[in-house]
Parts: sequence; C-alpha cells; structure tokens
Amino acid sequence: MLYPVILAGGTGTRLWPLSRASLPKQFIHFPEQDSSLFQNTLQRLRDLPQVQSPIVLCGSEQRFLVAEQLRQLGYDDAVILLEPVGRSTAPAVAIAAQWVKARDPEGELLVLPSDHSIRDVAEFHRAVLTGLEQSAQGKLVTFGIVPGSPETGYGYIKSGDTLNSSSELKPRSVEQFVEKPDEETAKAYLAEGCYLWNSGMFLFRADALLAEMAEHAADINKSCELAYAALTSGPDFQKIPEAEFAACRSESIDYAVMEKTSAAAVVPLDAGWSDLGAWDSLWESEEKDSNDNVLSGDVVTEGVRGSYIQSRSRLVAAVGLDDVVIVESPDAVLVADKARSQEVKQIVAQLQGKQRPEVDTHTLVHRPWGSFQSLAAGSGYQVKHIVVNPGAALSLQMHHHRAEHWTVIKGKGLVTCGEQEQELQVNESIFIPLGAKHRLVNKEQEVLEVIEVQVGDYLGEDDIVRFEDRYGRMS
Repeated sequence: MLYPVILAGGTGTRLWPLSRASLPKQFIHFPEQDSSLFQNTLQRLRDLPQVQSPIVLCGSEQRFLVAEQLRQLGYDDAVILLEPVGRSTAPAVAIAAQWVKARDPEGELLVLPSDHSIRDVAEFHRAVLTGLEQSAQGKLVTFGIVPGSPETGYGYIKSGDTLNSSSELKPRSVEQFVEKPDEETAKAYLAEGCYLWNSGMFLFRADALLAEMAEHAADINKSCELAYAALTSGPDFQKIPEAEFAACRSESIDYAVMEKTSAAAVVPLDAGWSDLGAWDSLWESEEKDSNDNVLSGDVVTEGVRGSYIQSRSRLVAAVGLDDVVIVESPDAVLVADKARSQEVKQIVAQLQGKQRPEVDTHTLVHRPWGSFQSLAAGSGYQVKHIVVNPGAALSLQMHHHRAEHWTVIKGKGLVTCGEQEQELQVNESIFIPLGAKHRLVNKEQEVLEVIEVQVGDYLGEDDIVRFEDRYGRMS
C-alpha cells in the first residue's frame, strides 16, 4: 500500500504579507490556484494505485486548518500527527514511517511537501509509478526536477548510472547532493546535463527508511522510536509527545539519510514543478497578460510590465513600473524588486525583532469554529466581525479585562451569559459584562455572523479563560 505523508509545517516567510505563522502559504487560497496548495497536493494523489488516506504532519497551531481543509475534500479518515516543536524533516518522516510500519510491514511512504505546485499531474503519476518500481528493489527514491534554468535558489542532485527499469523516465543512481550554487556553478550544472533540482519529495518502504536511519542517524531514529511509543491519540489528532520529540536533533531527511545511503535513486520529473518559494516564482508559474504581468484583485495599471500585483482589500493602482512585486493585504503592503523577492524573509526578520503582530496574524483569523476579523481598533475598544460555522460553538469563557456587546447581522445564535440562555436573531443584541461566563453557539444550517464591540483596558486574545471547549483547547 502507498501512504502519502504530507509535510504541512513551515511558515513560508518569503511570501509575506499573505503567508504568516497563523496562516502559512500552504493553506492560503491564492487567486491563481483552484484550491490551497495543501489541498492541491492532496488532489493530485487521486487515482494512484493502492493509495491510502494521507498522513499529515503539522504544528498544533495549524491543526484545525488542516482538519477543515481535509474535511472539504472528503478525507474523514486521514491521520494528523501534531509536532510539538519543529525538528525539520528527518524526525517527521521517521515518526510517519514508524506509524506505517506498525500497521503495514510492507507499506511505502510517498513524502511530499504541502506547498508545491505541479501542473502535469499525469507526468507526476508516471514518476511515482517509476519510483514504486525502484522502492520495490530496496531503493530510497527522490524526485529530481529537470532544470529549465541555472537556478541558484535550489539544491541539486548529481545523477549517476542508469538503473534497471521498464520506465522511459530512466531512473538513475545518486552520485551526490550539492548545496545551492552560485550563478556560474549553476550554469555549469545545466550544461553538464546530469544535475537535477532537489525537489524534497521522496518514496521508500517504511522499513527500508528506518533501517537506513538506524545506520546513518541512530540518535534521531532512537528519539523517534521513543516519541512514537508515547504517541497519544484523540478523536481528531495524534499528538507526538514534546519531551521525547524536543530531545531529537533537528535534521533534514536529505542530510540524515539520503546523502549517506548507498541505496539512493533519483527519478527525473519534468511536470511543471515549482516550490512557490517566493513572489517571483509565483509570477513565473502563472499565466501572464499582454504586458507580461500577473494581476489579481482590484488592480489598475498604466505602463507596467513584467510584474506581480495582487490586491486583497482595496484598489491598487500602479504607473510606469517594470519587474516589481506589489502585494496588498488589509494590514500590510509589500513593494519589492521582483529579482530580490528572496529578501522578503529579511523584512520578516526585522518585523519579528520589533515584535510586530503582522508577522504572525492577519486581520482575518481562522478558528476551529469559524473566523473573526478586526474591523477597527483604538484606545480601549475593538470591533470585530465574527463568523460561526453551522453547528459550531465558541468555548464557554470569560474575560478579566473587557466587556463585549454582540449584535447578530446574519443567522441565529444561542447565547449563554451567566446563568441565562437567550436566542438572538438578526438585529438583536446582548451585552456581556466583564467577568461573566459566556458562549455563542450556532445550531442552524447557515452561518452565523455577529458584530462584536469590545471595551476594556486590555483587549488581547490571551485574555480568555475557558471552562468548556469542544475543540480541545482547554490546556
């Protein structure tokens, strides 16, 4: 059986201001994409032979995003493994391999980052089938992207001898993994013809991977055995224990195993792949207008060429610009030279140093019960638009520093305030005093929308004391 392992951690800092800690790029629905990158990754798995429901590894903060986007695609039996801390890809893959081996001793893992774009799904499937042929022979397979340019932003794989295979893709042995090159070296790689971009996608039997890890990264293997043994299961998520996992060395699967094993094989992949790592790669991957621009949202241009411009909440007008990136969101605007898109992560580092909230959250914040968006804020007050999904409920909670006033603008809500319950309909409101236990429930089949006005001396999201919560957030 083939078990897709989807690596859904990471924050995608080079795609700020859209990608943030609370909503990383893999879960964003970009205007140019049919679904989120995470959902596209899942959808391209369909029709692979003997493919099972996915195993998804992510952080606790993204667990409800993952669960909701899986639900939208009909995956009600997917496995979600929660990483308490980030430890790169080797420990994550090792935990997934332990999970698969315990249930299917001959199970095979197809390891995929959740934030890649692949245009030619049929060619991707052909590469996976070629990889399965090699993994059946004990190989640890990686997929190398056929380079179309001397790219300096990717690591490379130097391929060796052609392996025995019935596939026209001609899998090869791996001679060497090499770091991101400078431009002259990248041009030499392209001319030589035996170098492929390192995609970060892998395929191998669980037992083969664990055997190689025991040989080449014994400390990681042991830590992951201990962590897997202490795995705790809930109704929706399986939690990797923090003590055992945090003690594990942080290492990529490339460094820990693939660069050291003699069993590595590479399958060439030429399927319109992009890791969408920065705004320039998003521009390269999308269809362009007659001026070589990619425009989305409310955008008006005059004399603009070769640019990526996206508006999310208001009109963006640009005049006389070439090769720029402009990305507008409700609380931040990025303007950059397209050729320097990689440097956006340095802006994010500056904002982190200043503890700016724009690094972590959007004005629109997703919650397991729905979402809220900040509409206005000032000294001692804040106004939010709250959306509660059908059948969902906020936790039973109270606040030490603020009172709230709720007005229903769509749907019908059941409100608990103190010892009283009250049903509110459109244009009806209620006052929630400071310190009162309260809850908002949507028992209907349509969304519930509420305007919330907060008043108090502190309005932070950490001023919440929960007494009951159906989403397991009590701790």
